[in-house]
Amino acid sequence: MSNILILGGYGGFGARLARRLAARGHRILVAGRHRDKAAAFCDGVPNCHPVVADRDGDLAAVLAEQRPDLLIDAAGPFQTSGYHVVEACIAAGIDYLDLADGRAFVAGIGTLDAAARQAGIVAISGASSVPALSGAVVRALAAGMEQIMSVEMAISASNRAAAGASVAAAILSYAGKPLTLWRGKRRARAFGWQEMGHERFVLDDGTTLGRRLVALADVPDLELLPDRLPGKPAVSFRAGTELAVQNATLWLASWLVRWRWIGSLSALAPWLLPLQRRMAGWGSDRSGMVVRLFGLAGGKRVERRWTLIAGAGDGPEIPTLAAALLAERIVAKELAPGARDAGPMLTLEDFAPVFAGLAIRHETRQIAQPAPLYRRVMGDAFARLPDEVRRMHEVLRDGGAHGRATVERGAHPFARLIGTLMGFPQAGEHELHVGFHEEQGVERWTRTFSTQAFHSNLGEEAGRIVERFGPLRFHFDLPGDEHGLTMMMRGWSMLRIPLPLKLAPRTVAREWAEEGRFHFDVPIALPLIGPVIHYRGWLIPNAK
Repeated sequence: MSNILILGGYGGFGARLARRLAARGHRILVAGRHRDKAAAFCDGVPNCHPVVADRDGDLAAVLAEQRPDLLIDAAGPFQTSGYHVVEACIAAGIDYLDLADGRAFVAGIGTLDAAARQAGIVAISGASSVPALSGAVVRALAAGMEQIMSVEMAISASNRAAAGASVAAAILSYAGKPLTLWRGKRRARAFGWQEMGHERFVLDDGTTLGRRLVALADVPDLELLPDRLPGKPAVSFRAGTELAVQNATLWLASWLVRWRWIGSLSALAPWLLPLQRRMAGWGSDRSGMVVRLFGLAGGKRVERRWTLIAGAGDGPEIPTLAAALLAERIVAKELAPGARDAGPMLTLEDFAPVFAGLAIRHETRQIAQPAPLYRRVMGDAFARLPDEVRRMHEVLRDGGAHGRATVERGAHPFARLIGTLMGFPQAGEHELHVGFHEEQGVERWTRTFSTQAFHSNLGEEAGRIVERFGPLRFHFDLPGDEHGLTMMMRGWSMLRIPLPLKLAPRTVAREWAEEGRFHFDVPIALPLIGPVIHYRGWLIPNAK
């Protein structure tokens, strides 16, 4: 019988993990600051013994007295934590495992690898929904894909699966703060609990959670996955609770941090849990998770999607399953010494038996993706374009290119005002990056000249390309051949109200290939006003 000490063992996730491991015959030492709470929990659990231990206190004495075979840290939060618990285990020669979801904490565990090897112990971080389960799902979906452009994940928790204090503290620690994503084939800045949108959780037989709000969460996968997949894809992760009002309220509050009106939302933690308990009777007992990969499989553009729906209140069990699986392997001495994250350590098949014992259903399917936007509009002429031009327009979910550009700005005061309102770059020579994001047939182009960016959305309407800048829409034909393509304006509108073509901006944009590079020339002028902006230059796709 193995002795397993669980820090936070009577907390939300720790208690579930303690019950699961006790049922497997392990002797569980439930550790926390309060002996009475640990003892009360152990009264109803076999093979369970209360231990007083402070995660932030002197663990050396506790480890020397108890001599567990394995310490599992289920306490957290890990977002602001150091490695003192891991270091105490290394010093004591005791294996270590945690349920961490802190990005820097999990991604940095490898810094202790040499020390763990020397001590002959296993130290694994992130044995939870992320990155252990998410990593297993991503690898299963990626099998047989030649290239992956984007990985998009989301989790929505049942409202009755009340968040514990450490989960609440973790979310509040990064809401509204900058976080780094790999998108557009480069590192880009986003903000925690923003970019909110709806996610659908639905199985093929129609079982569904409907549409739930989710927002950007800062998780280890954002750091780990891009370098572990072919093509170094964009990676995003969104999370949310079942109730839209909770997500929207946190989204609104996150702006206070983003605008730097306050430093953090962490001070709200004491208020969040009582509010959650008051609303616990609302909503359902169902949770969901979805993982999507977009890329090429057999030369075809596809989405591979894995969806999980948990009922009967079993959603909160999911973050503990990877820890239970890895704990068994650690105490059985099946894993080599060293410190590493749990992302690559389990397969989706490993989870199948434990899913089967819960009210959990999951399935995988492949969905064909439409042809690229420019191919749909141009038809057979698209295939005749130079390779460099064609590749720039074969966007699937995410892409990026870099190069240089020269910008000229009009001299007329009104032209300068329009350029400022549109966010056009200043005149001069610029490093240029263009990021592409495609969704439901619409491409969003983000052009960054040095440090200044402006955006437009391109879609298809009545067989033409439509480029949208805010309320303005410009309709273009795309004549093209082996020399390149031209964008010829055929109409424009404001708020979808057609405007006279003779008042439209004057532009004939060109794209062609030269010396192995994609070249562009985009002049824009206004009747009576003259030139507003003229930018030209070259781009090459980012290799990674």
